[in-house]
Amino acid sequence: MVKYTLNPNDKTYIMKTLIITFFISFLLTGQTFAQSKKDRIQLMIKDKEHKVDILVDGKLFTSYFYPSDSILKKPVLFPILTSKGTTITRGYPFATRAGERVDHPHHVGMWLNYESVNGFDFWNNSTAIKDRTKYGTIKHTGIVETNGGFKKANLAVKADWIDTDGKGKTLLKETTNYVFHAKGNQRIIDRITTLTAQNEEVSFKDVKDGMFAIRLARELEHPSDKPDIFVDANGIETKVDKLDNTGITGNYHTSEGINGEGTWSTRGKWNNLSGKIKGEDISVAIIDHPSNINYPTYWHARGYGLFAANPLGEKVFSKDKKELNFKLAPNQSVTFKYRTVITSGKVSDETLNKLTEDFAKSKL
Repeated sequence: MVKYTLNPNDKTYIMKTLIITFFISFLLTGQTFAQSKKDRIQLMIKDKEHKVDILVDGKLFTSYFYPSDSILKKPVLFPILTSKGTTITRGYPFATRAGERVDHPHHVGMWLNYESVNGFDFWNNSTAIKDRTKYGTIKHTGIVETNGGFKKANLAVKADWIDTDGKGKTLLKETTNYVFHAKGNQRIIDRITTLTAQNEEVSFKDVKDGMFAIRLARELEHPSDKPDIFVDANGIETKVDKLDNTGITGNYHTSEGINGEGTWSTRGKWNNLSGKIKGEDISVAIIDHPSNINYPTYWHARGYGLFAANPLGEKVFSKDKKELNFKLAPNQSVTFKYRTVITSGKVSDETLNKLTEDFAKSKL
């Protein structure tokens, strides 16, 4: 056996080696720690402002907005921004931007409701309506849970669907869980909503306006040569006979390969709206879930910025070939699940198919 004896120089060498090794390890650990700190999602409750801000790395992603029903007739996510901080939702009527359309004041941010629930219209209700006796209101009733985290966070809320403009009886109790995801240039919102009938049957008449929807920024609309009304930065409305399509770049594309405004009334697992805002490529895709009624959904996707999935409206979309008229018995529940993928950049069909597959397999 060969014996090895350390001399003082050897000890010094070993100490230096240990110090250098420790320093390098510290730097690498610090770098890994710093990387793990990216995509941190925080939920900030702001009771006085009637909202919950969802922040990614300290920057606003979206807000759960639930003002009184004298201002807005339903809770919404508003505004919604890309990873680069670009707003993809229309501002009107709460944060008006120059050049926007001023139609449909009930189209605010991202929402879920329906045009005919026991004969009451929850979709079209807004403060612009004078006689609202046949309109319904969705009232936020509480925040159940908030959980921030890295790359993923949860917000659970509840609400009541009340007839006669929110002054009558509660037809449905709603519980909604929002799951927010952040990873690099991509943001994802999963909405899981359960509606429970109360003491009477609830009928969802087969109609066009429903159910899960986003109203998008002007730049993400399809180019159009039809006249319309626009608003300036001061809220002053102007009639325009012919629209200026400069910078208007939106284009729908579905899982079934259908494009443009031709996607309206067609069915598909997902629909992807792509376009540009100030040079930034943006993709906004809505993904249906196989557990939803009437999967895959019909797309109520309009070129003027309304992007909606309506699984309950068959008659108008099928040109009277089918009719659904979905009903809930007293105390019966139904759940709707939707995933929205907001990408700063372009996204491929393969990526959307994978996100669709993951959404279908996820435990929600």
